[in-house]
Amino acid sequence: MNINKIVEQALESGYLTPTMEAEVGRLCDTSAELSNEEYLALDKLMGALLTGEVVAMPRKQFINVMEELVVSEVISRVAEIETTSNRLLDVGDIAAYALNRLPPLYATTEEGASFQREKAKKELTEIINNQVEQAISLYLERPNFHPERQALNKGSQSHNVFEQVTKLLQSQAPNYES
Repeated sequence: MNINKIVEQALESGYLTPTMEAEVGRLCDTSAELSNEEYLALDKLMGALLTGEVVAMPRKQFINVMEELVVSEVISRVAEIETTSNRLLDVGDIAAYALNRLPPLYATTEEGASFQREKAKKELTEIINNQVEQAISLYLERPNFHPERQALNKGSQSHNVFEQVTKLLQSQAPNYES
């Protein structure tokens, strides 16, 4: 969507949503130079915002308390496993798997978040623990496809990304010429 269409939509509906605002910002940031039409549209939008013809909708702040509960549980379990074995586990993969099988607990205030935490501790602790346990179990059982793969080194002084990609291509394509 372009700036003109976003402004037109805001003027028609009377609202500038956070998504529309973000898109206008992105378009302004990525454009080398705005056209006269775009400047006029932005000027029109500013005027409409100042007069109240268009209302900027506030961004709603919220959190999913379930995320913090699950991540916390995953970190403790992963730490136990990693200290007693030579396996490294991916907290993000495990948490995502468990979260996809648990109900969200959204809150918009600190009081709401506290309520959701207490509710989860009373009613959902066992379910959370079971889902995290299942996620870890599946993660540990998954086959190690292509164990010869190597991640590109981050921040390596001696190798830049081009050299790393060249080595990767050479290892995968024997007829590759550098």
